[in-house]
Amino acid sequence: MTGLRRELGVWGAASIVVGTVIGSGIFLVPRKMVLETGSAELVFAVWIFGGLLSLAGALTYAELAAMMPEAGGEYNYLKAAYGPFWGFLYGWTQMWVAKSGSIATLATGFFYYLANFRPELDATVFVIPLPLGAGGAPLEVSAGQLFAIAVILALGWLNWFGIRIGGGVQVAVTALKVLLIAWIILVGLGSASAGGGSAPLQEARGGVAGFFAALVAALWAYDGWNNLSMVASEVKAPQRNLPRALVFGTGAVMAIYLLTNAAYFRVLSPAEVASSDRVAAVMMQRALGGWGADLVSVAAMISIFAALNGSILSGSRVPYAMARDGYFFRRFSTVHERHAAPGFSILALSAWSCVLVLSGRYDQLVTLVIFPSWILYGMAAAAVMVLRRKMPDAPRPYRALGYPVIPFLFVAVAGFLTVQTLLNSVRESLLGLALILCGLPFYLFWNRQPRPSSSGGN
Repeated sequence: MTGLRRELGVWGAASIVVGTVIGSGIFLVPRKMVLETGSAELVFAVWIFGGLLSLAGALTYAELAAMMPEAGGEYNYLKAAYGPFWGFLYGWTQMWVAKSGSIATLATGFFYYLANFRPELDATVFVIPLPLGAGGAPLEVSAGQLFAIAVILALGWLNWFGIRIGGGVQVAVTALKVLLIAWIILVGLGSASAGGGSAPLQEARGGVAGFFAALVAALWAYDGWNNLSMVASEVKAPQRNLPRALVFGTGAVMAIYLLTNAAYFRVLSPAEVASSDRVAAVMMQRALGGWGADLVSVAAMISIFAALNGSILSGSRVPYAMARDGYFFRRFSTVHERHAAPGFSILALSAWSCVLVLSGRYDQLVTLVIFPSWILYGMAAAAVMVLRRKMPDAPRPYRALGYPVIPFLFVAVAGFLTVQTLLNSVRESLLGLALILCGLPFYLFWNRQPRPSSSGGN
């Protein structure tokens, strides 16, 4: 039986981390953070805390990834530590809501930025006369939605040709993205327009509540460093390259975020940052004029494109891993004989993401699963401690730095965010939990079936 091939080097692996983490968040999140904290100093403190927390997660996952370098990431860790049911819940959520919703969100963000140059993308192309729109109205489909669908399908088709092609595109686009962001940083730090002032924003929430609200926004911007573990079975020398790529990639993202915010606050005051949802464009327009703002839109599109490609590449390996073990539709486990890629899983995830783009409901779906997703993330990180006891003699080429303090810190903060999400959004949290549990009948059916002989392979 054809399996996946280890063709992704350390730079390709690191580009998945950097490319999928840095999407649109760096251009959108600073406004939210200033509105919550009120000052540039506290914004930096939140970025540093969030970065260190993400690094703690990366250090924890590095041990698990080197120990189990298989496709599927957290699916494997949850299954090994707590049993197949928990792995199934994670994979089910990723396929139908979390990863597909993220892909739909990225593709829609891509066309939003492109619409700055091509306003006709906002025009309605046709109307579906069914009560599928907002408030039960007919569903309006714009040219931009069709363009977003075309982008998803094009990247799905490209990744169908294997990790070497998809990974190569990821390296190239991520490198271009980093160069453009670096130029934005240099323009901001060297701008003669500096002096926006540092007076704190008086109307900000402030205090501990404001700090943690800003932290949630920062963690959204840092989200995605765990995607590399999903393609672990295609990384060369995984025991060495997975920990390196996870730690280096997460550290690089943290440095880029801090430098970008330093550029923003060099030119703009906290009040000016808080008043715009396109802070990078405002900064570049002040420094360079209108063409500088246009450049930010181009940089944002390239940034989103890299995150979109990385999400399709990595996310498709989760349902593939589930199907390989007999806990999902069997067709998802097929691997193309020549390209050594889970072609059906790639195209199916892309197609479902397109449905979410068309429906316009992806934001609501992703919001619903934040609570149960954080439960599973915390359990996945805690798996490093569970497996130290459950499988003490298993080979561990890399051991988590600072164990058990660093893994415990990540798990504790994940638990705190889970509780905060539940308290602040009780209805949405319970609906999200119910949405995920809709997969239970499928699990019960698949769990009764004979396990495939290739279960546990790559």
